[in-house]
Amino acid sequence: MPRIHFHQQLSELKDKLMAMAALAQQAVETAVDAYLQRDKGLCKYVKQNETAINTAQRELDEMAYELLAKEQPMAIDLRFILAVIKINGDLERIGDQSMGIARRTKETLNMEEVDLPVDFAAMGEFAGRMIRSAVQALLDGDAQLAESVREMDDDIDRMNRRAHADLLKLIEEKPEFTQQAMKGILIAKNLERIADHASNIATDVIFWVRGADVRHQLSMSMD
Repeated sequence: MPRIHFHQQLSELKDKLMAMAALAQQAVETAVDAYLQRDKGLCKYVKQNETAINTAQRELDEMAYELLAKEQPMAIDLRFILAVIKINGDLERIGDQSMGIARRTKETLNMEEVDLPVDFAAMGEFAGRMIRSAVQALLDGDAQLAESVREMDDDIDRMNRRAHADLLKLIEEKPEFTQQAMKGILIAKNLERIADHASNIATDVIFWVRGADVRHQLSMSMD
């Protein structure tokens, strides 16, 4: 009977993590929309969302640490709880990066609107797809899907480098738009960091399912 209760608690922990993941995905989508639409109201919504994410993170961490202390789980259950704690942290940081986009959006509202040579919508969609896929991998216990998320990280890194180069070129050619371009560089970096956190989540799914630490595998293969 105690083991049945324990697995019910694990299921509840997973449900709470999925709810937090939904908040994090919403934060990214709303932050990108706020920037594209120059919408102050959406920026405020991202801030409210961040508060909810922070509260959820604390509750989830407390539950996970309590399970570790009381149940002393072994093998795959132990790996799952450890993965939840790490994924929880990455989801919270996705919220932070989304808030960074919202703050920079608010700063641009008093500036002249400029059509920057970066497809922020595409970057936002790509980062969002990485989060959705990483969360789906967690939901299904699918290490292969998680591996595909890690491979996607290289693509958004290239998008960020291209955005950085194009915006620096704009500053050279039209220095009067330097402030707007600098905000664009920072927002592209926020999106690249969001993708990094999605990749981290995928790594933790692989650790849970396979018991394998692959954190440095891709970087080593590139050396």
